[in-house]
Amino acid sequence: MEVFLLLLVVLSLSFAVYPIQSTTGSHANVHIVYLGHNNGLSPSLTSWSHLQLLSRVFTEHFCTQHGRPDEARQAILYSYSCGFSGFAALLNSTQASTLSETEGVISVFRSRILELHTTRSWDFKGLNLHMQMEQSSQMHLKFGDDVIVGVLDTGVWPESESFRDDPHYGPIPSSWRGTCVKGDSFDPATACNRKLIGARYYLAGIESELGPLNTSDGAEYRSPRDRVGHGTHTASTAVGAWRPTPATSAWAGAPPVEARPGRGSRCTSDADILAAFDDALCDGVHVVSASLGSSPPLMPLFATSTEIGAFHAMQRGVVTVFSAGNDGPDASMVQNVSPWGLTVAASTIDRRFPTVITLGNNASIVGESFLVKDMKKRLVESSSVFTDGTCAFEQLINRTAASGKIVLCFATMGMVSSEGAALAVYAGNGDGVIYADTISRKSSQDNFWPTVHVDLHQGTQILYYIRASRKATVHISPSKTVVSKTPAPTVAYFSSRGPSSITPNILKRSTNWNFDSGTSMSCPHVSGIAALIKSAHPTWSPAAVKSALMTTAYMYDDTSDVMLAGGTLKAADAFDVGAGHVDPLRALDPGLVYDAGARDHVLFLCSLGYTAVQIRQMVLPGSSLDTSCPGGGAPHAADLNYSAIVLPDLSAPVTVKRTVTNVGANRGAVYRAAVTSPQGARPEVWPPELAFSPYHGDTASYYVSVTPAKPSRGRFDFGEIVWSDGFHRVRTPLVVRVTNLPDDGVRAAAAKINHDGHGATDYLQAAA
Repeated sequence: MEVFLLLLVVLSLSFAVYPIQSTTGSHANVHIVYLGHNNGLSPSLTSWSHLQLLSRVFTEHFCTQHGRPDEARQAILYSYSCGFSGFAALLNSTQASTLSETEGVISVFRSRILELHTTRSWDFKGLNLHMQMEQSSQMHLKFGDDVIVGVLDTGVWPESESFRDDPHYGPIPSSWRGTCVKGDSFDPATACNRKLIGARYYLAGIESELGPLNTSDGAEYRSPRDRVGHGTHTASTAVGAWRPTPATSAWAGAPPVEARPGRGSRCTSDADILAAFDDALCDGVHVVSASLGSSPPLMPLFATSTEIGAFHAMQRGVVTVFSAGNDGPDASMVQNVSPWGLTVAASTIDRRFPTVITLGNNASIVGESFLVKDMKKRLVESSSVFTDGTCAFEQLINRTAASGKIVLCFATMGMVSSEGAALAVYAGNGDGVIYADTISRKSSQDNFWPTVHVDLHQGTQILYYIRASRKATVHISPSKTVVSKTPAPTVAYFSSRGPSSITPNILKRSTNWNFDSGTSMSCPHVSGIAALIKSAHPTWSPAAVKSALMTTAYMYDDTSDVMLAGGTLKAADAFDVGAGHVDPLRALDPGLVYDAGARDHVLFLCSLGYTAVQIRQMVLPGSSLDTSCPGGGAPHAADLNYSAIVLPDLSAPVTVKRTVTNVGANRGAVYRAAVTSPQGARPEVWPPELAFSPYHGDTASYYVSVTPAKPSRGRFDFGEIVWSDGFHRVRTPLVVRVTNLPDDGVRAAAAKINHDGHGATDYLQAAA
């Protein structure tokens, strides 16, 4: 029996907003002070050093006025002292500025509020987890043994069958050092077991920003218990026990409480996320799954909680999986863009949930929903319930305007979301929603209130019926499930696209699946796959795991399309689908991987403008690690040993180096390269053949020289390099943007700015 062992690191959502008074001044805000690794000190000594550092600043600014240097202790919300070094504290702008200029401080930045970003999907990916025991291979039966996945989300409903204990599970791994925290309606004695082995919650940061958590009338729990269902869904997707659930149930394992997708939901703060990362690394997790982020403009990598946490997780061998965000289909909206994290987009799967709508005139329309019972109700258009026809709470005529009725809402009226429309109709005492949107946005999304999704044409037909009837009625039948009748995968319109807006040399995102629930629901699938790979290959680094997933991902020639606004399709490119659609079984045996060690990341940090002193604070020390930056100019970010090659500013021939490691069973394999050239460039690979042997080692390097093929300014073109030994296919995306036309001095001015030292480092230290 497969075993996934779970740490759930928990966040909460609902708040009663009151002004927060700080002893450090009326204009204090939560700031994070990042100091790098903890120099091998114990957590207690690291925390003491944080207090001493902040006390010096408080003494300088307040002791002469108040004579209370102990205010530093009161100001600290969190001391990050195990996985890395830093702290979160209530600081005013003067204190933050002073700290940013203090020796040993890498960055000081405001703590921001982050946002939250299926059963069939595992079958769709080729992992038939519910096959009969006698039909299962030993490899399948051992999937996930002794792997601990930490989920950063809204909590867990521990009574769910997805987290049941089972006598067939083995003992909790000896590497586990965590705990299960008691709280409101959450008893560790009954909540945690050999499946759910730990749960914590973090509120200090967000309560300091928004006020006390609202626990009245069960609005939220001051505990790891999940109130909204998002965390339960992501956790059960990543590591929950397989349960045969009704086909119309979207929230397999969700709690019997109000459940709504987390897209656009305010979630938690940077300060709380870093505390969760710190504990997760101390507790001994192997994979961190985080379905959250913040929309562009993106902060520098080390002024962002998720990227700091992922960086130190990577150094400890822990894989971090993020969601890409739900800000598509525009370009450059991808979030969580560091090379040390794995970022997951959303794509469709081959399953639909047709729901028959029969109008009072016997006309039938097929929408999509997750309804489990018949509904026969009055049918009204939104203008009879909302003052201007916009299905929004503030436009509600009165609290009984929709009583006993199904309301037809249009996304195009006020640009209201389906979640917002469902909430507004619920507030008007309505029984459900028919929600009309463009074909590209029509979805099977499960709202907390009965919602049937139709396209604009269907919605218009329903509207005409309502206006032609004195008393319109509707009969909505229970939803059905149709499998393998829909072309898939296609990239979801809302899924955030590349290129990265701060590190364009790094190609992000492996696409995955959804049924229009946001990239947050794609993320835990890949987290679970990463756990499988770590179980099969426990010594692989996070970079190797990420490489295996990226280089074995595949593209569908006939269905790999991108849905744009208005219902149009375009051929998918690397900024839409990243490295491609994940193939978990091929990723277990990728043939070659691109690994990246500490020195690789030193050079990458050099390319971002960090100094050798700062890098020594950030990179875990090793006996022979060279933390210096090379002379003769900063290295190019494209030289990071990454499983994709992106050249966003190709004005002259460029040569990049890559090193691959043979992890296949054949130690004497020979791989040959096949190159698909981007339209705007001519790539050459040398050597074109890589030969491995037990005598010459498992690694080999190759070089890619890329030359502009014709004058251009600004268009990205896409190609690939595929290494094959006749069995394995190792695909490396090649993305080029040729910029060799005159630019009227703009590039020269930008180069001068960087040369004068106003680059990433200054921005980091000024981000208070």
